[in-house]
Amino acid sequence: MKFLTKTLQMSAAAALLAVSAAQAADISGAGATFPYPIYAKWADTYKKETGIGLNYQSIGSGGGIKQIQAKTVTFGASDAPLKAEELDKSGLIQFPMIMGGVVPVVNVPDVAAGSLTLDGPTLGDIYMGKIAKWNDERIAKLNPGVKLPSTAIAPVYRSDGSGTNFLFTTYLSEVNPAFKDKIGANASVQWPTGIGAKGNEGVAGMTQQTRGAIGYVEYAYAKQNKMNAVKLINKDGKTVEPKSASFQAAAAGADWAKSPGYYVILTNQPGAESWPITGASFILMYKEPQDPNSAKEALKFFAWAYKNGAKLADDLDYVPMPEAVVKLVDQTWKSTIKAGGQPLW
Repeated sequence: MKFLTKTLQMSAAAALLAVSAAQAADISGAGATFPYPIYAKWADTYKKETGIGLNYQSIGSGGGIKQIQAKTVTFGASDAPLKAEELDKSGLIQFPMIMGGVVPVVNVPDVAAGSLTLDGPTLGDIYMGKIAKWNDERIAKLNPGVKLPSTAIAPVYRSDGSGTNFLFTTYLSEVNPAFKDKIGANASVQWPTGIGAKGNEGVAGMTQQTRGAIGYVEYAYAKQNKMNAVKLINKDGKTVEPKSASFQAAAAGADWAKSPGYYVILTNQPGAESWPITGASFILMYKEPQDPNSAKEALKFFAWAYKNGAKLADDLDYVPMPEAVVKLVDQTWKSTIKAGGQPLW
């Protein structure tokens, strides 16, 4: 009987350990909607290979920062990078995981997909409510030969604090002085006109169902939803279309090694082929994580994604981080993330 009791106790303990291990294996993160499509694709492939899942809440960059600061997740994700002093204050490190482009998308009656071109000043005036009709002479001047309707423009904007907002408003502030003065660049701003929607998903959906709408989303959302993406005139005065090559061109000159905390903004970059609203998405983790085992599992996932995720990223028109940057990040993990005074990685 004693033997049976002990056997049952051992079986129960083993079952409990198995459950604990399964729970520990789940990597938890929250934040930016910008990289969600590629994180979801990576997570699916990684789970098939390792059995370890990723629970990622696509709630916006602002939400991701709040969640990591509250220590409710293993990592936060933000498209608006934190400055070095902000990271130090919270005991966090930051590293870039993936790059991509934010693109304006429209729902304009009888305007063929890919035929509409805008520049930054005009886009800024649209979002300030200064341009109210699609056949406005400023839009017509940029689109000779395109028959533009008199349909009212319905700007759609991100209502939540987001890195997509940060990139979009940073770009418009760089190219439109009035926009900079009245609205400014931030993850959350006061829009003077338009319709708010939550997340890239919400902006994509609202734009698709609103006649005359213009919105801005990460390119993967535009591509997956077969949306009418706008071409832009870049810093060099060239008309460029959103695609992986133009995002890569914008990212080419970034000097990650000399940027404290990897704080790099990729909007309005020079270059004939550069897409003007390009940005990186960043991961936030604690230098001394509360749960070292979960933190190490997260780092294993990110290391796998750097090494094996480039093709999946290309398929969704994201830009993988260059090998030189990946090596820098690896050194950052080794020198900065610690448990009990010892390197975790």
